Amino acid sequence: MSAAAPAIVLAFAFAYFLSALLRAVTATLAPVFSAELGLGPAGLGLLAGAYFLGFASLQLPLGRALDRHGARRVQLVLLSLAVIGCAGFALATSLASLIAARLLIGMGVAACLMAPLTCFRHLFDAAVQLRLNSWMLMTGSLGMVASTVPVQLVLPYLGWRGLFVVLAVLLALSMLGIARFAPRAAQEPAAPAGGGYREIMRHPVFVALAPLGFFSYGGLIAIQSLWAGPWLTQVAGRSASEAAQGLLVINLSMLLTFMSWGVVMPRLAGRGLHTRQMISWGLPLSVLVLAAIVMLGSRAGALHWALWCVLSTCVTLSLPFVGQAFPLAWAGRALSAFNLVVFAGVFCLQWGIGLAIDAFVALGWARADAFRGAMGLFALCCALAQAWFLLRQRRMVIIQNRAALR
Repeated sequence: MSAAAPAIVLAFAFAYFLSALLRAVTATLAPVFSAELGLGPAGLGLLAGAYFLGFASLQLPLGRALDRHGARRVQLVLLSLAVIGCAGFALATSLASLIAARLLIGMGVAACLMAPLTCFRHLFDAAVQLRLNSWMLMTGSLGMVASTVPVQLVLPYLGWRGLFVVLAVLLALSMLGIARFAPRAAQEPAAPAGGGYREIMRHPVFVALAPLGFFSYGGLIAIQSLWAGPWLTQVAGRSASEAAQGLLVINLSMLLTFMSWGVVMPRLAGRGLHTRQMISWGLPLSVLVLAAIVMLGSRAGALHWALWCVLSTCVTLSLPFVGQAFPLAWAGRALSAFNLVVFAGVFCLQWGIGLAIDAFVALGWARADAFRGAMGLFALCCALAQAWFLLRQRRMVIIQNRAALR
């Protein structure tokens, strides 16, 4: 890596840290919003999911923009929307205005991971990309750590409105860092060549990974950024402060896991261990842990969810896997198309789990049992997505072996 590489990575990483904090902060603020706004599970899911709806809505145009205009320019334009969204959230006086502001925040941070990954795809080799992907996700986990106990500690002084004013200022500072350090032209081809989205989405790698992206990857973010908090308070019986501490444990475990992935991934790749093998081994274990959480109910706390999150992190390897499956000039579109699948899954699962909980309660279930029923349905979806991946992977291997024989 060049001498300028650390500054480039850090500039993008600070923006991604803030985007992850904004993504996850609703889990910590859920008790506050429930008390002040009278929001139930479906309302909380909709408020949290608005971020992901805005995020997902820009992924396809984002991919073309990244390939045409480059990571630096696209990131700066979108972050300005996030600054406006945070200011609007701080001033909002109704649920509708909160949702609108959160939608704008989601749109504004839509490139916070795709922009650096596209930039890295142009600047670094495959092994370094795997390392930087894991370390960017580690930075995101650090943002989620900051969204737990640290946010809980500053709330009495700032309030949730003041918190979002501070976040708007920090986003503006991140823009200055990207403007100063991100390369202007190294990753900016004059125009995107080939690689329409229909062609990308029909690619065997994309087809195999899409259900995993929607349910397993999207579900990991949906649980970590929202539903782990309400589970701890409404199923496990923890107080708001205890739930914030539990979320801190979960996010710290994710941070350490991604840090470890960043260290070992280049070595594993050098020894011929393929990304799809690591996904195939890790995800079935995560489903077993999720099933155990459903069975344990009130006895399942932060450590159980932390173990599930750690085992689920192997699905994050799918992002560089997708990026490297396509030509360099298609990198932004391929990554953004897959990210659309992931965050469409986050939105649907955040809201859908809330709707399922409310539906089970309407049928007369106790609230804790309603949570367990919703998570059981989620576990079933994850298992089916993994079965699809394993079947498609086997088909890809057979095709590759036949081609080698010819």
